[in-house]
Amino acid sequence: MAKLVVFYSRADENYFGGQYRNVTVGNTEKVACMIAEATGAERFKIQQKVPYAADYQTCIRQAKADQQAKARPELVALPDSLDDYDEIYLDYPNYWGDLPMAVYTLLEAFDWTGKTIYPFCTHEGSGLSGTERHIARTCKGADVKKGLAIHGSFADQSGKAVVQWLKSNGKDGI
Repeated sequence: MAKLVVFYSRADENYFGGQYRNVTVGNTEKVACMIAEATGAERFKIQQKVPYAADYQTCIRQAKADQQAKARPELVALPDSLDDYDEIYLDYPNYWGDLPMAVYTLLEAFDWTGKTIYPFCTHEGSGLSGTERHIARTCKGADVKKGLAIHGSFADQSGKAVVQWLKSNGKDGI
């Protein structure tokens, strides 16, 4: 069976250890690409139909409002099916101890029975924050493995940590 890396990531103005920087590729996407390359997995990017603002502070206000409302933002697209995939690498930024609401939009659209999910998040100090439990609660019937948290500011240097995580999850030959 095939593998799929499903990820939510944003470019534009981002927060890096106390400073703001504009980036063309988000931190989570950078690491999602590393995972896809190491595992041979296909990739699917979760994109909101109405994206958050490019300005970081405005984006934060929008994302926080969505989280408080438990919104499910409409997506540009969903995968046609997950039937051909038995391993899903779910990559997301940690938003205040939770997944971005757009990730829930995707998760709630599918039956996860029999799937294995490998959670991965980028963060600026909060780690996984229990997001593995949120995924397990949402994806009934899935086997949710121990996740990996990478400090977003160090995404470019996280290749070794990604490989170690994959190996710790039984991905020999990586």
